[in-house]
Amino acid sequence: MHIWDYREKDLKKSASGRRLILERMINYGPGRRKISLREVKKNWNILDIDPLRRKLFKLLIWGKT
Repeated sequence: MHIWDYREKDLKKSASGRRLILERMINYGPGRRKISLREVKKNWNILDIDPLRRKLFKLLIWGKT
């Protein structure tokens, strides 16, 4: 994953920055890294995810639509 408009090193320092990285990984692809299931579950209600991807993740994580 490549963040083109922010320095990832600076984003990792804050909770909102880590959430932004997670959103970008979900919406644009994780690259060579893996998406943390624990972080997705922890931030599920506040993540700004594409609606179709949200449905897919909901099905994969919790097994319901």
